[in-house]
Amino acid sequence: MIAIFPTWADLSLFEQVYWTITIPATLIFLILLVLTIFGGDMDSDVDVDSDVDGGLADGDSIPFQFISLKNIVAFFTVFGWSGIGFIHSGLDTWLVILLSMICGLLMMVAMATLFYFMSRLAESGTLKMNNAIGKLGEVYLIIPAKRKGLGKVQLNVQGSLRTLDAITDESEDLPTSSIIHVLDVIDEHILLVEKQG
Repeated sequence: MIAIFPTWADLSLFEQVYWTITIPATLIFLILLVLTIFGGDMDSDVDVDSDVDGGLADGDSIPFQFISLKNIVAFFTVFGWSGIGFIHSGLDTWLVILLSMICGLLMMVAMATLFYFMSRLAESGTLKMNNAIGKLGEVYLIIPAKRKGLGKVQLNVQGSLRTLDAITDESEDLPTSSIIHVLDVIDEHILLVEKQG
């Protein structure tokens, strides 16, 4: 019977080292991938207590993260598989190590870039109500006078048209299609508006 794969004893020490790195890294990578896809992501960018994030203001984004658990696992996975491929191509030992390290680093850069832009995309879709202060909008549903009830307004916030709850201190109801000016945000989700002009 012809063996498709060589036995462990048939491998050189150099190739055994690569297989020893590749198999566990691949298994961990697959586990992280499954957890990420099915929502069990354990914040795999591993929070470390430090003073580095002390300067981030509320609403600032997390900077580009090159070193994270996912990126390190991806590095060793690609490092291992590319190294095994280069070994079977008959390249010199130093060239195998160099090329597999370059492949691993390229994978780390690709993953860090992907997660950075994904986090920016998610962040850009999150409405920050304070961005509505000072904006002009239009009454969508009548807003009762003297904060007697909620109405709705439509205005452009963060590049898209939003319909948001609103109250007013005006002495008269603000009818539909009135132009309003946003004065403040109440309870982090209700706009305080006044009639414009």
